[in-house]
Amino acid sequence: MNVSDAVVARKSIRRFLDKPVSDDLIRELLTKAARAPSGGNLQPWRVYVINGDTTTRFLDFLKTSEIQDSAEYAVYPPDLKSPYRDSRFKVGEDMYELLGIPRDDKPSRYAHLARNFEFFGAPAGFFCFVDRIMGPPQWSDLGMFLQTFMLLAQEAGLDTCAQEAWANKAQSTAAFVNAPEELMLFCGMAIGYKDPEQPVNTLVSDREPLDAWVTFT
Repeated sequence: MNVSDAVVARKSIRRFLDKPVSDDLIRELLTKAARAPSGGNLQPWRVYVINGDTTTRFLDFLKTSEIQDSAEYAVYPPDLKSPYRDSRFKVGEDMYELLGIPRDDKPSRYAHLARNFEFFGAPAGFFCFVDRIMGPPQWSDLGMFLQTFMLLAQEAGLDTCAQEAWANKAQSTAAFVNAPEELMLFCGMAIGYKDPEQPVNTLVSDREPLDAWVTFT
């Protein structure tokens, strides 16, 4: 698979098969992904992998944990304006249409959102942390690292879903993986094999035309 094919094929998968993923394969992909660009070669990503039985134990831990979680950061700006608001609204409506959930069925929509915290059924995942002393440039490095991992996963036949939603379960997650206090949870990553029978996995989000966001001077 060449890079262009991997870019087109990569999607956020929201229903996974119950098919195991090898720790060795995840280790190989993370090793390669660490070649992603990093300003000053800081390599600010700190990753905790869960897989198989550990994933099950983690999800059970979440159900019984009495930790009061608070969000590490706001995933979206509070006053999102057009065209960003429009893009977010449309992809949400497109997804719920594939799921067969109407707009007025709030309980079903919330139930689907809650599946974020089950990795959408993926058997493996990881959490990407960053030291709290780091700033926006290092957050950019995390994005490049995560995208590199996801493209490599596509090449290896795996599917993924990057999940900033896990920032809302930061304290519980850190407690389970025993992450030190100086680390901040940036996101999770679901890893597995997509369920081809699930309509939600056919979702292809729109992209704005080049002229809407590029200026050649």
